[in-house]
Amino acid sequence: MYYIHGSGYVVCSARTHRGLASRLSKVTGLPVFVLDYRLAPEHRFPAAADDVAAGYQWLLDQGHQPGDIVVGGDSAGCHLTLDLLLQNHRSNTAQPVGAFMFSPLMDLSLTMAERLDRHRPDPMAAAVTGRKLIGLYTEPEPAQSPRLKLSIPPNAALPPLFIQASAEEMLSDDARHLAEMAAAAATPCRLELWPGRIHVFQALPLMVPEAASALRHVADFVTDAFSAADFLAAEAS
Repeated sequence: MYYIHGSGYVVCSARTHRGLASRLSKVTGLPVFVLDYRLAPEHRFPAAADDVAAGYQWLLDQGHQPGDIVVGGDSAGCHLTLDLLLQNHRSNTAQPVGAFMFSPLMDLSLTMAERLDRHRPDPMAAAVTGRKLIGLYTEPEPAQSPRLKLSIPPNAALPPLFIQASAEEMLSDDARHLAEMAAAAATPCRLELWPGRIHVFQALPLMVPEAASALRHVADFVTDAFSAADFLAAEAS
């Protein structure tokens, strides 16, 4: 498993996400590689995205086959995950078998998030704070840059996606938007919106009992993704 942490491109690391990575490893049975990509403001766009692509290529160079890799991420890490998949598509690089995303950040302007945050502030993340963090990474890149405002081309060669978010968190509309983009592009996608939870609740099992159930759903997705990849490989041979 190749895991890409979030936190607005500015904070967190492989160390802060070690607990989540270990639980993902336990529930899926997979070793987990968490990338320490470069952070803003010292390293602005596209440093983090380029590091994520380099991390994926490093795994391939170590002998790991794309059919043996599943990618995951949370929050801004989901934006980096989708960028990786789109870059793979453009460069004809073999894709991983699937990608799962927790509370995905898609709209870097946080316009959708701010609208939701006014009605029900999320204790884990506020839109006004998130916008400041993201700006440290993206400015002065134009907001319409295709690697910032991501879109999935029709019938793009992307692997299946699995999205989880809280139904009421500030990035719930981002999660819906990603699922709608995937459906419009004929990319297989499953969306789960968990009521009454918070941003990236999967990382907080002591506070949110449902975190364990959510990770079991991820394990089911991973199993299905590998099974589908094995079936397609057998058919191709």
